[in-house]
Amino acid sequence: MSSHAHGHHAHDHRSGSRRALLWVLGLTLVFTVVEVAGGIWTDSLALLADAGHMLSDNVAIALALVAVTLAGRPSTPDRSFGMQRAEILAAFVNGLTLVLVSGWIVWEAVQRFGDTPEILGGWMLVVALVGLLVNAVAAAILIRSGRESLNVEAALRHVFADLLGSAAVLVAAIVIVTTGWTLVDPLVSIGIAVLIVASAWPVLRDSTSILMEATPSEIDANAVAEAIVAVPGVTSVHDLHVWRITSGFDALAAHVLVGRGEDCHGLRREIEDVLHDRFEITHTTLQVDHDTSDALIELTRPAARRST
Repeated sequence: MSSHAHGHHAHDHRSGSRRALLWVLGLTLVFTVVEVAGGIWTDSLALLADAGHMLSDNVAIALALVAVTLAGRPSTPDRSFGMQRAEILAAFVNGLTLVLVSGWIVWEAVQRFGDTPEILGGWMLVVALVGLLVNAVAAAILIRSGRESLNVEAALRHVFADLLGSAAVLVAAIVIVTTGWTLVDPLVSIGIAVLIVASAWPVLRDSTSILMEATPSEIDANAVAEAIVAVPGVTSVHDLHVWRITSGFDALAAHVLVGRGEDCHGLRREIEDVLHDRFEITHTTLQVDHDTSDALIELTRPAARRST
């Protein structure tokens, strides 16, 4: 029943994510063209930098859409979890793309410190205002769709970085219009690059952790082991593994020993209830056997007995 509930919930949030990502992709595609044209016309690196980030957004959101579609495919004998990891792979690629784009921006900005061209500040200001509006609308759409998916979270971070980037470009345009100081353009571009890296880091960190099948940061493996052993009738737990398949879908496998006269199947169900209620783990694989030793109840730390 818990697996069915998870499947229904996952379907709902993927459907909402797909619609939101489609709307945001349409908005960012249109504005990317506008911002590239504006950057070339005004000779503003800040606009081109923001356009480069918008272009990475387009690729990222397109990848996210493909990933959400693949993640909804049913499991097969060859792929027992279906394509649900596609969401995490897309999130990783999104974060990596942001880092590469920021490197290009810094390189271009450094070149301009020695030769800053004349910039059309007025038109730069107009394009920045439009960008601010477009990114605010895109962010609102993604927030309303819910943030249960790391993939949507990655796309939202792109949009937030663009929102801050548009604000920075707007400030630079105001400075250029009012003072004529064009060096602010490459300086703001470097600031945008820093914002991009800051937004990319959490996505890269979380997606890498999932791909490496680390224990989710919100779950204490020792606390899980203690909760299992605390179930009356359980004597010990071994080979405990907790990992995340995709956003909102954690899995657990363990070998549990129970007293000689205990009901293995009944205790397995009790353990599953504890794991669901306390840790929100719904996908479990528990091998439950009778303890044949006469030893006292002991708790074997998962880290000490984890398989390699």
